[in-house]
Amino acid sequence: MRKQNLRRSGAKIMASLILLLGSLAYIMLLAVINGSLGFVCAMGVTLFGAVGIAKAIGDTVALSYGAIIGFTIGCGVLRGVLRYFEQYSNHYIAFKLLAVLRDKIFGALRLLCPAKLESKQKGSIIAMITSDIETLEVFYAHTISPICIAFIVSLAVILFVGFVVNWYLALVAFVAYLVIGIVVPMVSSAKLKASGVRYRGEFSSFNAYFLDSIKGIKDIVLNNAGKARETEVNNRSDILLRETKKMKRDTTKASALTELSVSLFILITLAIGIVLVYNDLLTIGRMIIGVVAVFGSFGPVIAISALPGNLTQTFASGDRVLNLLSEEPAVKLVENGKRIDYQNLEVKNLTFSYDGETDVLKDISMYANKGEIIGIVGHSGSGKSTLLKMLLRFWAKNSGEINFNGIDVDSIDTDDLLDNVTMVSQSTYLFDETIEDNLRIANPKATQDELESACKMASVHDFITSLPDGYKTKVGALGDNLSAGEKQRIGLARAFLKGSELILLDEPTSNVDSINEGIILKALREQKNKKSIILVSHRESTMAIADRIYKIDGGKIYEIK
Repeated sequence: MRKQNLRRSGAKIMASLILLLGSLAYIMLLAVINGSLGFVCAMGVTLFGAVGIAKAIGDTVALSYGAIIGFTIGCGVLRGVLRYFEQYSNHYIAFKLLAVLRDKIFGALRLLCPAKLESKQKGSIIAMITSDIETLEVFYAHTISPICIAFIVSLAVILFVGFVVNWYLALVAFVAYLVIGIVVPMVSSAKLKASGVRYRGEFSSFNAYFLDSIKGIKDIVLNNAGKARETEVNNRSDILLRETKKMKRDTTKASALTELSVSLFILITLAIGIVLVYNDLLTIGRMIIGVVAVFGSFGPVIAISALPGNLTQTFASGDRVLNLLSEEPAVKLVENGKRIDYQNLEVKNLTFSYDGETDVLKDISMYANKGEIIGIVGHSGSGKSTLLKMLLRFWAKNSGEINFNGIDVDSIDTDDLLDNVTMVSQSTYLFDETIEDNLRIANPKATQDELESACKMASVHDFITSLPDGYKTKVGALGDNLSAGEKQRIGLARAFLKGSELILLDEPTSNVDSINEGIILKALREQKNKKSIILVSHRESTMAIADRIYKIDGGKIYEIK
C-alpha cells in the first residue's frame, strides 16, 4: 500500500483554510462571542447554585436568594438563545464556504483541464468535491469556534477563580487546561494523523476503483472478468475497513485519555480545595464556588481534546483540496492576448516531451491553409493525438513554433483560440441531459434548423428523429443509452454547430460503418471551402478526401507525396 503523507503541517492547513473565510470572518467572530458568552451562561447555572449553597452555610454573599434564583434562570435562558446564534453563525459560514470551495475547485479543474486531468482518476476528483468538501464543513462549523471559545472561557475562569476564590485553585485550573487542551491533543494527534491520512487515501482510492468498475461494467461482463473484479473490490473494501477500524480504535483511545485526564484533575482540584479549607486559607462556601467553577469549565477544553479525531480527516481532506487549488496548470490562460480570424496554420520545428526526457514529437513541421483537408497517419502511440492537443495549446511546447496567421499560439487569447479551433476527440462525453442540450454546448444560441443541419452533416439526424422524443431524448448517465458511434457522431455535430474555422478530428470515423463514414466524409468535403480540417485516422478510406497527407513515425513527421 502506497504511503500517504501530508505535504503541509496541520497548523499550515488550518491557517490556509481560515484565510478562505475572507469577508465571512466577521460572522465567525460573532459565533465566537456568542459561543463564549453562551458557555459562561451555562456555567452560571451551576455557579449560582454554588453561590446559593455558600450563602446557606453561612458565607457572606451580597445577593439575596431571589436574585440568585433569578440569575440562575436567566443564565439558562440566555444559554439557549446564545447557543442558537452560535450554531447558526457557524453553519452559515460552513455552508457558504462549501459553496465557495466547490466553485474554487471547479475553477481549478477548469484551469488544469484538459492536460493535467488526463492523469487524474475521475473517482478521486468526485471524492474530493463530495466527501472531502463535506469533511471540511466540520472544520468550519465545529473546530474554529471551539478553539477560540476554549481559550476565552478558560482565561475567564482562571481570572474569576483567582480573584474571587484562591490563586492556588486558579493555578490547578491553568495546568488542567494546558494538559487537557494542549498536551493530550498533541499526544493523540501524533497517532491519529497517520491513520487519518491513510483512511482518506484508501477511501479516495476505493471510490475511484469502484466508479471505474461501474463505468466499465459492460466490458467486465463481456470479458467474463466479474469474479476477478469482485475479488479486487472486496480486497480494497477490506483494506478500507481495516483502516477505518484502526482510525476508530485510535480515536477511542484518545477519548479515553481525555476522560482520564479530566477525572484526575477533578480529584486534584477537590483535594487542593479541601487542603486550603483545612489550613484556613479558604472558607467552605468559597471552596465550593471555586471547585464548581473549575469543574464546569472543562467542556470547551474537552471539545478541543476531541478535535484530533476529526482533524486528522479534516487535515487529510484539506491538504488534498489545497493541493488541487495550488496545483499549477500545464499552461496558463492567455488573457487579453492577440485575436485572430483563422486563415492558416504553420508548425515549425516543434519538439515536445511529457516528462522532459523522452521526446514524443521531434522537430515537427507542417502547414494547413483555409480550404484544405490535411490528413495525418501513423501507428498508435506515434504522437498524432499529441500534435492535435499541441495545436490547441493543451501543453506548452519545448521548442519550435505553432503559428496561426503568423502569430505564435502562446500570444493568442485562449478564448479566441478555442473559438477559432475545435477538436473532436476519439471519445465524446455526453452529459445526462437531452441530445439537444448536449449539442447546444457548442452553440447555446443555435436555432433548431442549425441543430438539424449540423446533425445531418454528421449523419446522426435520422437516428435522432427515430427516437421517441427526438432531440429531447435524454442520453442517460455517462451516455450509456447511446453507442460509441452515435456518441462520436454527436461530437462531430457539435464541431459543425460551433462553426470554428479550423476543425481537428481525431479518428472521427473509427466507430461508424462504411455507409455512415461516406456520409461524414462527404459533409467534410463540402465544408472544405469554408474552413481547414486536420484529420487523424488510420483508415485509408478516410484519407481519400485529404489534399495532403503527413505521416508521423518515431516522433518525426513526413509528407506523403
